[in-house]
Amino acid sequence: MSVQVKTLSSLGLTAKAGRNPDVTGLAVDSRDVEEGFLFAAMPGVKLHGAEFIQYALRMGAAAILTDAEGARIAQDDLARSDAAVVVTPAPREALARAASLWFGRQPPVMVAVTGTNGKTSVSTFVRQIWTLLGHAAINLGTTGVEGAWTAPLMHTTPEPITLHRALAQAAENGVTHAAMEASSHGLDQRRLDGVTLKAAGFTNFSQDHLDYHESFEAYFDAKAGLFARVLPEDAKAVINIEEERGVDMAAIATARGCPVVSVGRDIGDFHLGNIQVDATGQTVRFLHLGKSYVRRLNLIGDFQAENVMLAAALVIACGEKPNNVFDTFEDLKTVRGRMQLVAKRDNGATVFVDYAHTPDAIATALKALRPHVLGRLIVIIGAGGDRDATKRPLMGQAASENADMVIVTDDNPRSEDPEMIRAEVLLGTPDAQEVGDRAEAILRGVDALGPGDALLIAGKGHETGQTVGDDVLPFDDAEQASVAVAALDGRIP
Repeated sequence: MSVQVKTLSSLGLTAKAGRNPDVTGLAVDSRDVEEGFLFAAMPGVKLHGAEFIQYALRMGAAAILTDAEGARIAQDDLARSDAAVVVTPAPREALARAASLWFGRQPPVMVAVTGTNGKTSVSTFVRQIWTLLGHAAINLGTTGVEGAWTAPLMHTTPEPITLHRALAQAAENGVTHAAMEASSHGLDQRRLDGVTLKAAGFTNFSQDHLDYHESFEAYFDAKAGLFARVLPEDAKAVINIEEERGVDMAAIATARGCPVVSVGRDIGDFHLGNIQVDATGQTVRFLHLGKSYVRRLNLIGDFQAENVMLAAALVIACGEKPNNVFDTFEDLKTVRGRMQLVAKRDNGATVFVDYAHTPDAIATALKALRPHVLGRLIVIIGAGGDRDATKRPLMGQAASENADMVIVTDDNPRSEDPEMIRAEVLLGTPDAQEVGDRAEAILRGVDALGPGDALLIAGKGHETGQTVGDDVLPFDDAEQASVAVAALDGRIP
């Protein structure tokens, strides 16, 4: 990016005493501050960013953005400085809008997707459909930036400076269409404010992230922010009205003035008819405003048909013709780590990897896989450390109710005791096998596969590392499954 200078007021910010310095850059980390930068000192879960204002000032910050508490914490340092000070009750929103104005560009056609499960799949399918229709498209989220321009991301929904920098770079590289995941954390922290959307989608709502949100209702309110605040008035809201809280989300969008496009399994402007499954995919009858479209999907699970349908509704909401959109379906590819077929034994048994890490997602994945399986359905599950602990026995219960055999292993234990995490999962599935080492658990699961059986390795999906304590150890479920199959079937010399 070329060096640029903007005044503080041109970023929508008003400082005390009418100060309006030139700003040469933005930073939320004091270590990134350079001469003339605006440093945003945000309230945090454990520490207020104002604790680092003194370091930002030493590095030459020309302006400080914070809240009243931040100004109080750093009052002595600010009093000794010539830096302009912007104090606002909503510093995160102010930073997001300032970042949007600073970088100044984004792909002209953008959509965002929220929901407990399915965000990555829907946004990826949106990108794939746009690409098949001839557009330069990307998706941003859990798997980074993928498509016509690529880049890594540290968070599903990055902080505003990183997000708007990525959008501007994508636009500069010719990207015209972008689909992004809107996480509850990102929405709660106002990271998407300042992004201009043509449409937004809602997939579903179930228990997750109660380690962060104070309550189930607070979790819903965070997601609802996409429609109550971020989505522009008159932009279209594509909402799964058959999912829990879908009707509530539609009412919020309607109150804002956004036309609602309803999606559902059995009802809605877009819904599904008959589904015929086979070993490698499904033939689905899609219905849209009285018209029927029968299309082949090389994807496993009826929930993937629902994800594709919501993606199609978003693309059509942005102006594409329905016939053209539905004609792309047979060319859609499985999203890495989302019901991905990763290995097949010589006896015909199959191994799948899926990111399912909530009770609802585990149940949905197993129910969706069941019609494709002639024999037993085996599942490997675990739960992440330093995350919502209340869902762990529910995850075990969901696995026990929908699989013929359950193996409980480690996921990403982080700072918690792995044995204690497994014990909490086992409360919901007391008859499961407990195998702490994830590689060994995968080997045992693969070894148990008979003709016609299938194994689902749930929880980590696309991830290529396992977080134990402060260390991230190389670990890829798909790779481990392939190694196990090769070893047990004698394919390794």
